[in-house]
Amino acid sequence: MTATFGIILAGGGGRRLGGVDKAFVTLAGRPLVAHVVDRLGGQVGALAVSVAGDGARFSGLGVAVVADGAHAGKGPLAGVLAGMRWAAALGGEAVVSVPVDTPFVPRDVVARLGAAPAVAAYGERLHHLVAVWPVVAADALAAFLRGDGPYRVSDFARGLGQRVVRFEAAGDPFVNINTPADLAAAAGVAC
Repeated sequence: MTATFGIILAGGGGRRLGGVDKAFVTLAGRPLVAHVVDRLGGQVGALAVSVAGDGARFSGLGVAVVADGAHAGKGPLAGVLAGMRWAAALGGEAVVSVPVDTPFVPRDVVARLGAAPAVAAYGERLHHLVAVWPVVAADALAAFLRGDGPYRVSDFARGLGQRVVRFEAAGDPFVNINTPADLAAAAGVAC
């Protein structure tokens, strides 16, 4: 069994929600980040939140906070890289990424994804950021992010040969809260 760590990707700008910090958008009386911490925390050796800018707002969560660093502004792969580096420093061999706006991520997602590299799918849709990444790929990811872009998650993942792991459920467990309509729909789903 490899040492698997978790990284919650919270570096986005929340533009489609009016520029709010999505991590602290409230669903069922709790911030989105709290839902993801609860669902992912018990599945991994350690858990961190990857952020762009000041991470002090996450200090009360009881998880590590890592900065997107030199690659901030290049999309969610900057957070994946930060998670890889953090996990490697702790002796981790893999890191599972989950976006902060994915409050219904399965409580067994880590076991079901299995060994790195793998990506979650529901129906015909790949959820590129619900994935397990080998930390040995950190240097390759850093080189990818030093390039001219675009910095598509799918492009980097394809280069790793990521396996697709299909999930069955009554509804998409990887639904993202991107708009006010998404938030309203999620409010009707039991957390």
